[in-house]
Amino acid sequence: MALIEGFRVQNYRSLRDVTLGKLSAQQKGDPLTPLTVVIGKNGVGKSTLFDAFGFVADCLSSDVEIACDMKQRGGFERMLSRGSSESIRFEIYYREEKQERPITYELSIARDESGRPFVEYETLKQRRKGQKHGRPFPFLRLSHGKGTVWAGEEAVELEGEEDRTQQNVELTDLRQLGIATLGTLKEHPRIKRFRDFLKGWYLSYFHPDAARSLPSAGPQKHLNIHGDNIGNVVQFLEREYKDRFKAILNRIAAKIPGVQKIDTKITDDKRVLLRFNDGSFGDPFFAQQMSDGTLKVFAYLLMMEDPDPPPFICIEEPENGLYHKLLDALAREFRSHATGKKGAPQIFVTTHQPYFVDALTPKEVWILEKGSDGFSSLRRAADIQIVQNLVNEGLPLGGLWYSDYLDAR
Repeated sequence: MALIEGFRVQNYRSLRDVTLGKLSAQQKGDPLTPLTVVIGKNGVGKSTLFDAFGFVADCLSSDVEIACDMKQRGGFERMLSRGSSESIRFEIYYREEKQERPITYELSIARDESGRPFVEYETLKQRRKGQKHGRPFPFLRLSHGKGTVWAGEEAVELEGEEDRTQQNVELTDLRQLGIATLGTLKEHPRIKRFRDFLKGWYLSYFHPDAARSLPSAGPQKHLNIHGDNIGNVVQFLEREYKDRFKAILNRIAAKIPGVQKIDTKITDDKRVLLRFNDGSFGDPFFAQQMSDGTLKVFAYLLMMEDPDPPPFICIEEPENGLYHKLLDALAREFRSHATGKKGAPQIFVTTHQPYFVDALTPKEVWILEKGSDGFSSLRRAADIQIVQNLVNEGLPLGGLWYSDYLDAR
């Protein structure tokens, strides 16, 4: 499964220019770990960084103009960094598999003469086979909807063969990503794979009240972003994985304090009820009666049990509504699934809870801070030598954060 090694955001609200991990042109840094956690005080831009991933995904699922107005973003003007007249730009540096050559995706969004956002340029590039140095060669290069694309699985692999597989293209809609259109064509398998990867991103906007709703009965393969189809996902597991179903629910129940059994019930009007039994009463509690924290933990654990998980999962502040002693176990649960192995998801989390951070290593934690100019900056905890030394001595990382060792000095 694809793994993001680096992500750069420019001119996106307080993120004037921040980079997580390593990039094609910045090879000195270490790549992102399979579990990556960003910490920081309130107001430093954690939600903005989380939303930057969501915005790129929304640009694919809709178009750049609609994406600018979604999720209370307020349009391009409000999204652009204060005082900037430049474009909003993103760079994703990733590998489809560990041994594969890395691929870089670049996206720039600007305003046209009428002030509407459009795709200014878009590129996908990769080094040729055997090429260890030099700039990667673009197999997709678009500017203002016009450009060149190289077809085939092994396109542009040898110097001098560029013209053989080169195609000139012109898009009719400058607000649609080029990968949205070209990624549907059989002759562009590499673009399709990136499109499918981006399309598979999962950003959790879980809300306990949504999880308490009564959806119509019917199996659904994946948990949706709001979590209001939890019962449907349980139905799917029961139907498709009968042999594993009870083991999955028992495994989840064992990790939620006070819960011994979880199952579903179909009502007469064909709605699905999720039931929790704590062992103290003969009758189970329905999801509508459960605490926010219990529903939240169940949703996260259910997502981790997905037989076909999303390649990239983003979760914002999972600690909200949870008992603090659950956080260490939850962090370890995330890591146990974000292994970096084939088929395992990559998980990105933002938090401001030291108990969650206690379970993490300095390489997994990035610190987001806001400068006097109002713009954010990022640094990795492992790059603070005193922090690394203290963790090596056995001190927990969250405790060091609580004691201000991770703050700017």
